[in-house]
Amino acid sequence: MDRSPDWLTQADRDLAQARDSAAAGRHEWACFAAHQAAELAVKALHLSRGQDAWGHVIRRLLEQLPAGVVVPQALLERARVLDGYYVPTRYPNGHPEGAPGEHYGENQSREAISHAGALLEFCRAAMAGPR
Repeated sequence: MDRSPDWLTQADRDLAQARDSAAAGRHEWACFAAHQAAELAVKALHLSRGQDAWGHVIRRLLEQLPAGVVVPQALLERARVLDGYYVPTRYPNGHPEGAPGEHYGENQSREAISHAGALLEFCRAAMAGPR
């Protein structure tokens, strides 16, 4: 059974959560939710191609897609930025001092949401295209 649409639906919800968190000033959570949205979208694309994907490094997940899926370098760079939001947005020991909320602001959440949106659209288009 192909569960890839479920993963993509959750990716959309996670991106909506990132936007809501940014609007509420919780920029660390916006960055983390954007990472999650992109991660789930890439995993949806893997599932749509009949393979499982494990891990949380979006760039690596993109590189592990089947040979028929060409990922532009610009998307790999967007993934690299998002990967930097996986741990330090949630844990105080991810920074020399201060809680995560002190280290993230509007610029970071806006960038993370933009990168995640681009990755979701890439995955959505690839899932809709020929296999």
